[in-house]
Amino acid sequence: MKTMYKQVEIEISREDIAAQEGIDAVVNAANAELAIGGGVAGAIHRTAGPQLYEECKPLAPIKPGEAVVTKAYKLPNQYVIHCLGPVYGRDKPEDKLLANCYRNALKLAEEHKISSIAFPALSTGAFGYPIKEATEITFNTILAEVPQLNHLQKLKFVLHSEGDLKIYESVFRDLSEKK
Repeated sequence: MKTMYKQVEIEISREDIAAQEGIDAVVNAANAELAIGGGVAGAIHRTAGPQLYEECKPLAPIKPGEAVVTKAYKLPNQYVIHCLGPVYGRDKPEDKLLANCYRNALKLAEEHKISSIAFPALSTGAFGYPIKEATEITFNTILAEVPQLNHLQKLKFVLHSEGDLKIYESVFRDLSEKK
């Protein structure tokens, strides 16, 4: 699915987050130590190579809701924006922390004059955030931030499963029609 919202192209697709050609920055669903992990963090670190973790080490640890930026090394992008999403049921208030992930990633994108960014579904894998609730927070936050962005031209949401893709498309349609 591709559409325009305000001045930004929004794309929602099911792909590999570590293979985002033509995108300036990818977002890593990071752990606090910014180390290689499972899921998104594993895919990004494996593809980027060991230099990514070397650059991450002095930036860690980060807290839920925080974001940091690094080079992308062997990824087909310029930057990786690492966000630590909340663990559902443990990190409180998880809705505000999840929203902060997206706000802080967009803030870093603005500071680095990034024109395109790809997000995974933050906190919905091993961190247990229910996908529909997380998606509503994602789009409520993103759609509120887009009007203030000067550099961003494309936002891409890269989902792992067909089920997540359908939820993202449905929630986006519902929320964007109300805004």
